[in-house]
Amino acid sequence: MARYKLTLAYDGANFFGSQRQANKRTVQGELEKALTKLGWKGRSVIMSGRTDTGVHATGQVASADLDWSHAESKLLRALNSSLPEDMSVRSLQTVDAEFHPRFDAASRLYHYKLFSQPLRDPIRERFAWRVWPSVNKQGLADAAKQFIGTHDFSAFGSPTAPKGTTVRTVTKAEWIQTADDEWLFAVQADAFLYRMVRRMTFLQVAVAQGKIQAEAIASSLAKRVMNKHRSGLPSGLAPARGLTLVSVEYKMQESIVN
Repeated sequence: MARYKLTLAYDGANFFGSQRQANKRTVQGELEKALTKLGWKGRSVIMSGRTDTGVHATGQVASADLDWSHAESKLLRALNSSLPEDMSVRSLQTVDAEFHPRFDAASRLYHYKLFSQPLRDPIRERFAWRVWPSVNKQGLADAAKQFIGTHDFSAFGSPTAPKGTTVRTVTKAEWIQTADDEWLFAVQADAFLYRMVRRMTFLQVAVAQGKIQAEAIASSLAKRVMNKHRSGLPSGLAPARGLTLVSVEYKMQESIVN
């Protein structure tokens, strides 16, 4: 019996999120089905975090204990042959038995993609948010820099556990223009609240469209907001389809078994 760290990629469009739900198609559910075919007898795989319905991933991390007597490369092929086309295991490796995908994580990196066009574009909109009017480059930059540092993000999401803290440390928050009308928001933090990145993105777009000032974001981060409707910020979330969990970094790389 060994513990395996699995790095997953998936197109979230046809999943009801990553976490297993009764009578719903989820990433965890499909992974557990594939593992069961290979002799897995666990109750639940552990994942680095939850992604919402429609959110994508290129670097979601899960772990599972499995009695496998063949090479890791054969396990990788066997898993991918059993998984649906919109999901894959990108890599796997044996890790220490104490490795935990969530609790051992030091940071997570998300990307959010958007483009500015007045007319619908069904192909691009599968993986990006179409916004109009167009966004202002300086507005995006001014909004993004407000998030850097340790703040109470209670106006930007819900805690991941009952009565859990809403304080998070953001180490990267920057916009990259990838084409004339395309933008990518890269944000990295020690952890995220539920729907935090989508809320951050929605408000930054509001700044970049001239609807609110960047200072309104700074003000909401300066104090704990007990009622989101009184935060002084407009309500709303960026669509899930533009969001991708890119990678999870770990503080205990020495736990990897060579």
